[in-house]
Amino acid sequence: MTYRQGAYVWDELHGRVGVVKDGQWGGLVHLRPVGGGTEWTTPARMLRLATRTEKAAAGVKGDA
Repeated sequence: MTYRQGAYVWDELHGRVGVVKDGQWGGLVHLRPVGGGTEWTTPARMLRLATRTEKAAAGVKGDA
């Protein structure tokens, strides 16, 4: 699955919510943490859209 830039996703590999920074290339997706920090790359197959509960726990305000 391909996720649009800015989408909040759950990274099963790293166990955290990330924001899609760049599109998918070579099966990898570039993510940034909610609220800033060190960006990371993870396989697209390890991602799914984050739930409201996961986003709230990560510090996302409102219903983003």
